[in-house]
Amino acid sequence: MTNGDSGLKALHNPDIPVPEELQSTIAITSLDRIYNWCRARSMWPLLFGLACCAIEMIAAAASRYDISRFGMEVMRPSPRQADLMIVSGTVTKKMVVPIVRIYNQMAEPKYVLAMGACASGGGPFKEGYNVVSGIDKYIPVDVYVPGCPPTPQALIHGFLTLQKKIESQSLRTVPWYRSGESTAVPIPLLGPDIIDPRQADLIRRQAVQAATQAATAPSEA
Repeated sequence: MTNGDSGLKALHNPDIPVPEELQSTIAITSLDRIYNWCRARSMWPLLFGLACCAIEMIAAAASRYDISRFGMEVMRPSPRQADLMIVSGTVTKKMVVPIVRIYNQMAEPKYVLAMGACASGGGPFKEGYNVVSGIDKYIPVDVYVPGCPPTPQALIHGFLTLQKKIESQSLRTVPWYRSGESTAVPIPLLGPDIIDPRQADLIRRQAVQAATQAATAPSEA
């Protein structure tokens, strides 16, 4: 237990009485509670910075803020060893392709934290020709951290919010323990503009409709 007696008492189910003298050595709880408690305090973020938010993310891991206090200090440069993707910074249409590919390579259970205004909704560059209006258009996001850029304290608050979400999950309902194969997120296609393969049929119908209207329209004199 990293937090000593207080950590053990946090696991205890208050509905089940335990003598006061034993509460520092015994905890009676559910499998969900202890499983989620362990997972929430051993998150390994993926080291992947995109822009200025990445500087604040690095600061959160440095000695002044030290995210290791929350069990998230092991930042890995590989998706096979990480279970938390922090999208920190401006997401361009060119970069969203490797982001989705790396997300698909991460093993379940995996989570996504959108750090900053750019990752959450495009930020001040939303109207730019090369910027995506939020990474949640392509991969599921669990926690949004507002700010431009957010401070290390805001990122730590996002970590704590994610821990609360993990602690509310149940082994009986989480998708990664269900039967059947998991479906990968479609990787966007780059072209004149970025294309989401999930909208391919709609794009194709609109293209055919536009071509038909152009062919039947009267020619200008």
